[in-house]
Amino acid sequence: MRIEFTSDGLTLTGDLRVPEGVGPWPALVLTGPFAGVRDQVTGLYAARLAERGHVTLSFDHRNWGESEGGPRRHEDPQGKLHDLRAAVSFLRARPEVDPGRIGAVGICLGAGYALKFAAFDPRVKVFAGIAGAYNNPYAMRMGADYQAALAASTEVLERQDLGGPVEYVPAVAERGEAAMPGDEPYAYYGTERGASPHWANEVTRASVRELLTMDNMMGADFLSPKPALVVHGVVDRFCSPEGAEEAFRRLDEPKRLVWVDAKEHIDLYDREPYVTQAVDATAGFLAEYL
Repeated sequence: MRIEFTSDGLTLTGDLRVPEGVGPWPALVLTGPFAGVRDQVTGLYAARLAERGHVTLSFDHRNWGESEGGPRRHEDPQGKLHDLRAAVSFLRARPEVDPGRIGAVGICLGAGYALKFAAFDPRVKVFAGIAGAYNNPYAMRMGADYQAALAASTEVLERQDLGGPVEYVPAVAERGEAAMPGDEPYAYYGTERGASPHWANEVTRASVRELLTMDNMMGADFLSPKPALVVHGVVDRFCSPEGAEEAFRRLDEPKRLVWVDAKEHIDLYDREPYVTQAVDATAGFLAEYL
């Protein structure tokens, strides 16, 4: 069912899925890839996990999709954490939900957000990350163009601070400038494969600075004693397996790392057998700990 809830005075739009049968059920809040909207990757996983006996909530974060907020299509890390908090409050008030059994599931960039959120919200009992991007500035600054990218994005913000318009860049492009350049992101977002009436091929230029400076990896240091599951592809050019390994290493028990024989990051967005493998691993873990 389509639902609405509020976060910091903004109306957010989501889809609530309830299993067949008699509840109350354990519930999951889902958050997904950078620039994604709820009827893409998060919606797919929400539907599959609802089939496995969980109430699931996939929603558009502020500034994205059908939810309110601006600038439009701007990455707001702190705002996304607030949205997750409000989503859990919404879930706990639903009669279909067991308020003591709430989990956070994130895919791609959402895995980092879900990890950090779960670490600091005692209402969340378990975390699962799939094909996760566990951003932290220590890793980002290892890139050769880190300082140049930081300077460029700060120049954009300075122009906007002085009254200039919000500046945008394509979210994906096979060739040329984009927030996520190259054939692989384009193969999902730039084609019918990831088509959504609520998605637009643009993000704010200032979003790049947020990706460079956010520290979601720190959630791994604070999640304990909550259980954690990390599911990742063995080959991933966009969310490195090394990042997943670091997150797993920094987590305390109970924890589980599951490798999927995927060769592209977007394999875990919608391709079989990879999605089923990720769903099976997640549902099995949740059956033990939620």
